Amino acid sequence: MKSEKNHLWGGRFNEPTDEFVKIFGASVSFDKVLALYDIEGSIAHATMLSEVDVLTTTELKQILEGLDKIKDEIINGQFSWSIELEDVHMNIESRLTEICGDPGKKLHTGRSRNDQVATDIRLYLRDQVQLITKELERLLNALLDLAEQEIETIMPGFTHLQAAQPISFGHHLLAYFEMFKRDRERLQESFKRINTMPLGSAALAGTSYPINRERTAELLGFERISLNSIDAVSDRDFAIEFASNASLIMMHLSRFSEEIILWSSAQFEFISLPDSFCTGSSIMPQKKNPDVPELVRGKTGRVTGNLISLLTIMKGQPLAYNKDNQEDKEPLFDSVETIYACLRIFADMVPTINTNKDNMYQSALKGYTTATDLADYLVKKGLAFRDAHDVVGKAVSYGLKERKDLSKFTIDELKNFNSLIEEDIFDVISLEGSINARNHLGGTSPKQISIAIKTGRKSIK
Repeated sequence: MKSEKNHLWGGRFNEPTDEFVKIFGASVSFDKVLALYDIEGSIAHATMLSEVDVLTTTELKQILEGLDKIKDEIINGQFSWSIELEDVHMNIESRLTEICGDPGKKLHTGRSRNDQVATDIRLYLRDQVQLITKELERLLNALLDLAEQEIETIMPGFTHLQAAQPISFGHHLLAYFEMFKRDRERLQESFKRINTMPLGSAALAGTSYPINRERTAELLGFERISLNSIDAVSDRDFAIEFASNASLIMMHLSRFSEEIILWSSAQFEFISLPDSFCTGSSIMPQKKNPDVPELVRGKTGRVTGNLISLLTIMKGQPLAYNKDNQEDKEPLFDSVETIYACLRIFADMVPTINTNKDNMYQSALKGYTTATDLADYLVKKGLAFRDAHDVVGKAVSYGLKERKDLSKFTIDELKNFNSLIEEDIFDVISLEGSINARNHLGGTSPKQISIAIKTGRKSIK
């Protein structure tokens, strides 16, 4: 005896589906996120079917009115979702048939759940990428604004987390601007692959009905139409590409988070965050914890894991559609929600960062950060670089013993290491002199940072 609830597809079955199999195989608990996109796709599909005379004008009117009623029910939280009906598509189709009878049963003519869900996901992701891009642009503008405020702020630049050379904090912030600008470019480049319509591919081979795919694409705003029905229903490259882009964004956010955490610690005290982006300790009353960047750093693992999940889901599948693909939605949805939330909170937080300019400056004076400038000075005086490197190494060794930075050496002390050194050396080995000397495209001089900020603003308009 057939299960009464399998009436949408159970014609060839003689036994009802096992109750736990129903629960195990149902996706409606999570794919109902696609409900409004499913309705949007159905409206376009029904409109096209009417235009090619597969549906009558009356049937189309009844279907559209029914779909509009269902849309209102979903938006208002009045729609009754059923695991018995498996997924978002069959829940909506069943309700449509309840509302308008036989015309509701005709909606699925010329399509399959295979091309239907592929279309829904693309419609969903198309919207989400646009929302995520807007948050990314807010963050990019926030970085430019903060960098502009901090052009003259000197801090140590690090390699191996050791003080290396003095840089402008504005220049450091622009490094993150470049990362997130590339992220924006990747999202924009991937959009055309997301914005490709698979509807009309049906289960895998297309349909014998006289459909007009160009018209459906026009109604749904798709720029391109898939050219192979087998690939169209089984392709999830666009979702994997998004997950990869999301992983890169999160990796960049995580790196930034790590530095914010370090900079705001008592050991650095380069910056401070407002209380609204921090929390306290339940036992240590003095604590002010940078929870927002810590959470973002932690959530990076989720998004990276979602990318691996999608790759693993697809790697062993033969063509065309397989039930495995039901597992694509939860990692995709999670990545979308996570990346949006993290970008939003960073775009809100970055403008609130306060700098401790004096601490940054004093830290840049430690670690002999202008040693390279002294070596470059000697090279310009005619000394071979390797010889200059050796001279400066000995000077640093002396400074360590005397607990003295290079800028605090007397001219006589410096001349002891090489007679080419003259009074003008102090302009070279000061923090300001070091930064100003790097006045070339991509360098850390204030002039170049100002140019980079202007260029950056133009690039994201």
